[in-house]
Amino acid sequence: MAIGSVGTAAKMAIDPTSTSRLASVPDVLSRPLFVAARRQSLKAGEVLFAAGDAGDGCYLLDCGLLKVTVTSSWGEERTIAILGPGAVVGELSMIDGGPRSASVVALRDCALRFTSREAFAKCMATHPEAYQALVAILAFRLRQADEVVAATTFLTVKGRVARALVELAEHVGTPSSAGQIVLHEKISLADIAAMAGVARENVSRVISDWRRRDVIRGNYSARAIEFDTAPLMREAQGKKPSRRRRSPLSPPTSRRRTASSR
Repeated sequence: MAIGSVGTAAKMAIDPTSTSRLASVPDVLSRPLFVAARRQSLKAGEVLFAAGDAGDGCYLLDCGLLKVTVTSSWGEERTIAILGPGAVVGELSMIDGGPRSASVVALRDCALRFTSREAFAKCMATHPEAYQALVAILAFRLRQADEVVAATTFLTVKGRVARALVELAEHVGTPSSAGQIVLHEKISLADIAAMAGVARENVSRVISDWRRRDVIRGNYSARAIEFDTAPLMREAQGKKPSRRRRSPLSPPTSRRRTASSR
């Protein structure tokens, strides 16, 4: 099974002028909602909010990088999204009034703008056209969730790790040459494992295999990792290698069973 959104992510990773739909909030929503918003900064590693916290407002990420995580009752963490500049964070609680459904942590130093639920309600009342933009964002997130489920269900471990790297490339990757991406971030194997939904040991084995095959170059303790997108894309899309078709004139390879072998 091919996971559809990965192709878009890879195109964005290779083309620096491309932007994620989620990372480009329409002016119809951002201008009235965040024009008078309170500014807030976040250091790398700090928590913006945790799952279960009261949904008292939403944020617009001006610069930096955030990861959205969920944690199981036994403490296992899963990264469900990486958000770049322009993303709206915490909008779900603005709609249903419920608590935060996930935790959000800064991967980089971040600058954000915060608007309260009251301001959100007033904005929606005076700018009803903003609802359409908000619905588009929520629909995009729902599609992302569907794709995560599909990847977890159908992709191999290698495919899930490749998908995580492609997603990272979308947000922090820099094209170096045709078909190659450089990550100028210190991304840990644990972070990749949390994104892929696999054990850290499995990520280490996959990365080691790709390094031997020269798909990935560099070291994860360094600040620059370079990799080829083409083989990772094949893995991330769940494509099986094509098999050589036998010529119709070729004799069958299986041997006839003899009486002694019966």
